[in-house]
Amino acid sequence: MRVGLLTEGGYPYAAGEGGEWCDRLVRGLPRHEFEVYALSRSARQEDGGWYALPGNVRRIRAAPLWGGPAPGGAGRAHGAYGRRERQRFAGHFGDLAAAITAPGDQAYRFAEGLYGLAGLARDEGGLVAALRSELALRALESACRAPGAHPGAHGARVADLLVVSGLLERALRPLSLDWYGAPDGDLGLAGVDLCHAASAGPAALPGLLAQRFFGTPLLVTEYGVRLREHYLAGPAGLSVPVRTLLSSFHRLLAAETYARASLITPGDARVRRWQERCGADRARLRTVPPGVDASLYEAVGEAGPGPGGGAPVVLLAGGPPEPWLWEALTVLGLTEPDARLRVTGVPEGGPLPDGVSRVAACGPEDYAAADVIVVAAPDDGFPVPLAEAMFCGRATVAPDTATVREVVGGTGLVVPPHNPHALAEACLALLGDPARAARLGAAARARALELFTVEQNIATFSGIYLELLSRAPARHDHAGPYDAAAPLAASGRARGFSWSSRPASPSWAGRR
Repeated sequence: MRVGLLTEGGYPYAAGEGGEWCDRLVRGLPRHEFEVYALSRSARQEDGGWYALPGNVRRIRAAPLWGGPAPGGAGRAHGAYGRRERQRFAGHFGDLAAAITAPGDQAYRFAEGLYGLAGLARDEGGLVAALRSELALRALESACRAPGAHPGAHGARVADLLVVSGLLERALRPLSLDWYGAPDGDLGLAGVDLCHAASAGPAALPGLLAQRFFGTPLLVTEYGVRLREHYLAGPAGLSVPVRTLLSSFHRLLAAETYARASLITPGDARVRRWQERCGADRARLRTVPPGVDASLYEAVGEAGPGPGGGAPVVLLAGGPPEPWLWEALTVLGLTEPDARLRVTGVPEGGPLPDGVSRVAACGPEDYAAADVIVVAAPDDGFPVPLAEAMFCGRATVAPDTATVREVVGGTGLVVPPHNPHALAEACLALLGDPARAARLGAAARARALELFTVEQNIATFSGIYLELLSRAPARHDHAGPYDAAAPLAASGRARGFSWSSRPASPSWAGRR
């Protein structure tokens, strides 16, 4: 099978997000061929280089989502739009602008504008100059001033609209890329059997177009919600109207991606809830937890319970402790003065309460030396230290935040967040009952081995790939002789697309 892996700010860049997961996936499925279509976020990221790529990565196509358009990126590859093309652009971009400025359900109008712009980009060789043109600025201004527009958009000034048009041009650059087939015979995404997007943001745009143009199944995997990140942070220093319009655009793009994806695989219940709120169909949601390399903790886990026989050890893992966690450690130390308390995430030389020692970074030996492990789980993301402690067969105590309850199941103690006395009491309960702690640790290890290993993650995606391919329409247009030994590997290579004789997309579109 040939898979188009779609990323934004991630693999294959060594400084990218989620690159380790993608690298493990590609290496774990050596019988499949991968083509990586990567969108970079900064020059610094590009300068950081790539992962060492395995042999089943057949090629990489990369394009920037940063900086201004390169010279030569006009509406067409050469020359300017004519009157008819300007009318088409004004209509489609007007639909998209109206969708992001109007409240209520605008999914249909957004889709009409988005795919209309994609068709125009296909016919005319790109949209870069048009999206930054005065025509686009007027369409945005008209939509913001229209009756019923969102109050946040209604107050947009010309300076705000200039910023929005520039950021929309960056986000929509995938529409202008030459990744969907070219007159020189390069099939691009027309030749893959499946598109696998690592987020529902701009990375999914090539997958949406491949699905629309060629009927290619689209799989979307999210271990973090890019839309949530945009709401909470977003580009710094932006005005309220700009943030309003950009948030609306990304929300509608995510909703369109979830609506068109053949399958969506969130990493945990928190991500799943965000996807459902954006309109994802529950029937097409399947949780696939991220994989952790269990081999690093195998020796500790097989060794059984903690050391015993000496002073009990409580390890606080998972990042810089919050003030209430320091208070919990103080209560624990006063109640159990013989206990040795260790913490991670504290800078070297930083102040520590009496009786507390610093651990530079949690490794297997640190988990092995602990009787009870307290995990300061992050408010977002998968709690990796909690899974590591479970692989080590150690009893855990964690505040009920993010996905802690989902990860630990019934194999550890979960306490209310920001309640130091409850956390201290839970630790004391386990220290006072070593047999119970051993039972919980053994159950935690069994749960982790069943759900959170790298092998389980890769096996799940291998099955999903075959499932999606089996549900896709059959094709009988192989370019070469049928290979009975590897029928999946050749199934999509001859699927082409008929392009017009217009020029190809701008030269900036593919940097490598």
